[in-house]
Amino acid sequence: MTVEASRPARFRQAVIFCCNAGYLPYALHAADQIDRLTPDRAFDFCICHGEEPLSIPESLSALDVRLIRIDTGGVFSGLRLDPRRTHDVYLRLALPEALAADYDRILYLDSDIFVQGGDFAALLGLDLGTRPLGAIRDNIQWRTPTRRAEQFRRLGLPAAPYFNAGVLLMDVRRYNEMDLLRRCVDLGRREAHRMIRHDQNLYNAVLQGDWAELSPMWNWQYSWAARLFEAMRYPHIVHFIGTLKPWADRHGQYSPRFARSFDAFIARHFPERPRIEISRGLSPDAPMMRKMLVKHFLSGRSLARYLDRFPTDMTVIR
Repeated sequence: MTVEASRPARFRQAVIFCCNAGYLPYALHAADQIDRLTPDRAFDFCICHGEEPLSIPESLSALDVRLIRIDTGGVFSGLRLDPRRTHDVYLRLALPEALAADYDRILYLDSDIFVQGGDFAALLGLDLGTRPLGAIRDNIQWRTPTRRAEQFRRLGLPAAPYFNAGVLLMDVRRYNEMDLLRRCVDLGRREAHRMIRHDQNLYNAVLQGDWAELSPMWNWQYSWAARLFEAMRYPHIVHFIGTLKPWADRHGQYSPRFARSFDAFIARHFPERPRIEISRGLSPDAPMMRKMLVKHFLSGRSLARYLDRFPTDMTVIR
């Protein structure tokens, strides 16, 4: 595995995105939001990529983003891929091994997020005990915590806590001591015909609950089943799971505030890109709105039980 970086590491902690050119503006939008929340930050911003070269606009030079190209040397060959995907979708698996000389703590973030609050320095310093990862439970288990994930069923594994891999707090030393990269790759090759999605399922199948659970304030998965509650809780990170994203929302399923923020950022820093169409949002009598209202009414009590497990946004369940 070889690493080429645009500059040396300045700190021992980092917030890292893995993306291609298509998602670069959204990763930088999130980094800019975090930077505004943390004016005296003591962590690096890094964007890691594979073969496709990336460049940061000069207008964002104040972010001091560290571009890192990681050549994994074919370590992900034999793993399941969707059409039009490359093995770069597994790149976050390799971060602790590739960057062990630079960082003790890594906060990995997906690029399809919206940051609106939170103390990221405190998050990076959370005590994970002996766990290699801190993560947030996948929303399939927010209301039904004993639900068996589909990937576990396909692999013949018992039910266990199952996390969403869009926000991962990595203890680099412990991660590498547990040899997670090799174990995930070995499983992915051995069970490629039974795997669904990508490294999220590899992580969960290998760890089987051996991870520290963080508050959903750090990864509020923005599905139709919890979208209206987001406005009341105002989580630190909104994660746009699924295929529909706010920058491609033609029917107003997302609040227009997200698209407005992305559009203003792209207009300023990526003027060569098309502007984002801003929808008016859902009408109060739209079928989707009625569906969401019914779902929220029926699931409110079970969701409240889940949220009550986290008295503060810094609660860690080990």
